[in-house]
Amino acid sequence: MIETPPKAASWVGVLGAFLIVGFLVFVMQQYLPEAPVNKARIEERKKALAELRADNERALNNEEILDKGKGLIRLRMDRAMELTVEEYKNPAAARSSLIARAEKASAPPPKPPEVPSKFE
Repeated sequence: MIETPPKAASWVGVLGAFLIVGFLVFVMQQYLPEAPVNKARIEERKKALAELRADNERALNNEEILDKGKGLIRLRMDRAMELTVEEYKNPAAARSSLIARAEKASAPPPKPPEVPSKFE
C-alpha cells in the first residue's frame, strides 16, 4: 500500500469535500427550480408605491387642517420656514412660545375618575 504524507491527504480530503458539496448544490438547483415571478404581485406593489409617493408629495406641498379642535395644521415646508424666521425675529418671545408649547405637549394626562367598586 502506498503511504501518502498527512499534508497531501488533508488536501485531498478538503478537495473531496468541496466537490461533494458542489455536486449537492448542483443537484438541488436542478431538483428545485426557482419559483416563477408573479406579474400581478409586481404590478400591485408598483401601484402601492406610486400611491405612497403621491400621498407623500401631496403632504409636502399642500396645506391642510389636521385637527381643528387641537389646532393642528400641516404647512408646506417653505411656508413653515418663513414663519419660523418671522417668529425668531423676536428671540425672547419665540423662546417663551416654544417653552409653552413644549410644556403643553408634555403635560401629564388628567387623573382618571375613580369608579366605585361593587365590593365595598
